[in-house]
Amino acid sequence: MTNPYRNVSQAYAQDSVLTASPEKLVVMLYDGLARFLARGAAAIRAEDIGAAGTALQRAGAILDELLATLDPAAGELAERLSGIYLFCKRELLAAQIKRDPKRVERVAKLLGELRESWAAIAEAPPMAGRPTLGAGATA
Repeated sequence: MTNPYRNVSQAYAQDSVLTASPEKLVVMLYDGLARFLARGAAAIRAEDIGAAGTALQRAGAILDELLATLDPAAGELAERLSGIYLFCKRELLAAQIKRDPKRVERVAKLLGELRESWAAIAEAPPMAGRPTLGAGATA
């Protein structure tokens, strides 16, 4: 038996993505990343290596998406974010190999701080000429 509320929830989530600004989409990616990092750390602690691998792979895929959406025209800021994302990917690989949930949690903390910055940008009123890094769009 299907849950009719699930269909409504899925439709709402899809509509949220389709109507979101590029900056809000970046925040949504960070939110998903936080969920997978939390799952990965919990799975490592529970010694469920399969679940940890799945969660950390999904987190890595989101980091890949964040890397792909960086606009090189944004200059130094895009370069720095790229460096942070690549560092996080290396840390997650090391966490998985060494089965170290603390490494995952450090990555989650770092990315959580970046998420808060993106959330502030997404909520700020539009300004002419404000650079954006999400999806190569301009404000």
